[in-house]
Amino acid sequence: MTRHPNAKVASTSVPVHPLLAERWSPRGFDRSHELGDEALTALLEAARWAPSSRNSQPWRFLVTRRGEEAHDRLFAALAPGNRAWAGAASALVLVAARTVGDNGRPQRFALYDTGGAVAALVTQAQADGLAVCQIGGFDSAAARAEFGLDDTLTPVVVLAIGRHSTADLPEPLAAHDAAPRIRRPLGDLLLPTRPELELAAA
Repeated sequence: MTRHPNAKVASTSVPVHPLLAERWSPRGFDRSHELGDEALTALLEAARWAPSSRNSQPWRFLVTRRGEEAHDRLFAALAPGNRAWAGAASALVLVAARTVGDNGRPQRFALYDTGGAVAALVTQAQADGLAVCQIGGFDSAAARAEFGLDDTLTPVVVLAIGRHSTADLPEPLAAHDAAPRIRRPLGDLLLPTRPELELAAA
């Protein structure tokens, strides 16, 4: 595993794997870094082997690398605030979920399964010394039209992938990358198993 030089280790109540504890979403990327074929294939293979309902494998990836014409087209679909930094990433990847199956029926778990595939990709990137920032701020309809996605595919997220660097990152984005990571307390995420008892005790 390649340890990130700018690791921001999560503060956890018990130890978790470093790949998870050190993963975070930077805005700063090294403009000189190029994502090679082997490195890119490793990320996509990690996603390919993620679990899915009935082995439906609903995730689809539209891969563009900096300098390619397709990259410019996907970059144009990003929200203005994300265009301020995402162009420095080595690659932009549009992730879509195939939400309708071959039989014409909705695939209920397509979005859930696609999220799992992205998590696998992100974990592989972390192991390989790469950084990934997941971008929800993009024009889904524009991306669909630009790349001719049919109605069975739902654009989910754009991944900015590359090597982390804050060398050219303006404020306040640089401050964001330097800030400590924050999460809700674990107890806030747990639902009561007996809500009627929780209400009675209130």
